[in-house]
Amino acid sequence: MTKEFVTLSAEETTIMGRRIGEVLPKGSVVCFFGDLATGKTTLIKGIVEGATGLNEQVVTSPTFVYLNIYEGNTTVYHFDLYRFDDVDQFLSMGFDEYLSGDGICCVEWAERIESVLPASTLFVTMEHRGEGRRYVQLNGFDHYV
Repeated sequence: MTKEFVTLSAEETTIMGRRIGEVLPKGSVVCFFGDLATGKTTLIKGIVEGATGLNEQVVTSPTFVYLNIYEGNTTVYHFDLYRFDDVDQFLSMGFDEYLSGDGICCVEWAERIESVLPASTLFVTMEHRGEGRRYVQLNGFDHYV
C-alpha cells in the first residue's frame, strides 16, 4: 500500500521522520529516492532521532564518507550513495552486510544498489513542492506507520 503526505516545513519533515523511526523494527532497510534538496536527509534526521533517541542535530549527510553510524536505542546506518558509480562499488566496500544486520539502514540514492536490496525494503520517494513543502510517498510501510 502506498501512503502519500505533504509536509509544509523542514520541521514537519523531521517530525514525520521521528514518528517513522519510533516504529521501525531493527533490521529495517529504508531507501530514499528524489532529486537533490528534496528533504531526504531531513527526514532521516527525524528517523535517527526516533530510533536512537539522539538529537536530530547530530545527523549529517555522509556524502563524502558514504556512511554515518548513529548508536542509541537502536543503531542507524545512514548511507549516501550519491558519489557511487554502481552496485559493484557498494559490494566491494562490504556495505551489503549492513542490509541484513540488526540496525536500521537508511540509504539515500538507493537506485544505485536496487539489485541487492532485500525484498522487505521500505521505499520513500520525495519531491520538492516549493517553499519548504515536500511531497513524501511511502511504499512498504503498511505494518509500521
